[in-house]
Amino acid sequence: MQRVTRPLPTMLLAILAVACTSPEPEAPRAPSPDAAVRDLHREAIVVDGHNDVTSFILDYRYDLGMDGADPAKRAAARYWVPFIRRMLPEPSGDALRTSTDLRRMREGGLDAQFFSIYADPRRFGDAPRERALAMIAALEEQVARHSDQLELARSAADVRRIVADGRIAALMGLEGGHAIENDLAHLRDFYARGIRYMTLTWSNTNDWADSSTDRAHHGGLSPFGREVVREMNRLGMLVDVSHGSDETFWDALEVTEAPLIASHSSARALVDHPRNMSDAMLRGVARNGGVVMINFSENYIDRRKAGAWASIGFGLRHLGWEDSPFDCLVEHFVHAIQVAGVDHVGLGSDFDGTLFLPSGMKDVADLPNLTAALLQRGYSRQDVRKVLGENVLRVLEDAEATSVRLAR
Repeated sequence: MQRVTRPLPTMLLAILAVACTSPEPEAPRAPSPDAAVRDLHREAIVVDGHNDVTSFILDYRYDLGMDGADPAKRAAARYWVPFIRRMLPEPSGDALRTSTDLRRMREGGLDAQFFSIYADPRRFGDAPRERALAMIAALEEQVARHSDQLELARSAADVRRIVADGRIAALMGLEGGHAIENDLAHLRDFYARGIRYMTLTWSNTNDWADSSTDRAHHGGLSPFGREVVREMNRLGMLVDVSHGSDETFWDALEVTEAPLIASHSSARALVDHPRNMSDAMLRGVARNGGVVMINFSENYIDRRKAGAWASIGFGLRHLGWEDSPFDCLVEHFVHAIQVAGVDHVGLGSDFDGTLFLPSGMKDVADLPNLTAALLQRGYSRQDVRKVLGENVLRVLEDAEATSVRLAR
């Protein structure tokens, strides 16, 4: 397995993020949800496709019952940057400021969360499966500790039952196919532990799939990579094309017999970043019956900050970091709906996995702002419900049905 190195621009960007503190004019505010908006948001099943707080739960003993909103605490996202992590003292969980805790999940009306099971190849490239299993165990411990509020979901029916019971459904997505260590038996084991989607790659090209931000070795999927997709279909595990190269996307689309997802990707027509989905890819997902889940990170929704050098230039010009306007995020939803259709768009926040989030969407408590914005743009209540979560539940159901069909 290749080790992933981060180029100098990322290091400079991190320095800007931490060191530059000059104030900037406040970005335009998100629409304020009124009672009708909050009622709709509360009635809908809200599903978020990607949250990285699991890494902080395992590494720093962060507990979802803690208060992660305190502005006096140290931002957990800084610990994603290797050289900053080495400079800062290792924190206890209650010293971290995050985008996610149970109180704010409730406040934001979040009903179902895909927690990312992510084995960073820069740190755990020699034993990614072991790291992923440890992260699953850490999340299971959280579910057991907060069983009055959380339950692990393994199906769409589980999600609906848990939500009807007044609790939050915890789901798991494996981020990076390198974690199966080139063994389909490990893939089956992950499914048995509760993994319900796998991102074929991360930022690293692995032994069987090319990444969008690394050198291509396979021209997309290798023959074994195609077998991985087929086995995911057989199991009922969603195929996730976020982080994959364009060639990996098209190969996965050709092979899969079930709808696929992009768990945290935005629109390339608005921000030309290889992590985002082109219009042709959006249409391909729609033909497949899948869902593109829009990433909230500023690096993928604001063209001024797309890529490390652009972000550095932005930070230097502003002598700090001005939040992206909330409308930057909304426009990606609008564009994806226009191109792919309202049945094929969802939420993929990347909370606690990014340094930079736009104004009006800083943490899980802000999710009702998106409902307000979509209604303000003229989408019907039914269509907003689809985007908030029904589309994702549908593809889960379709993946389950495909598994049953292939078993006959």
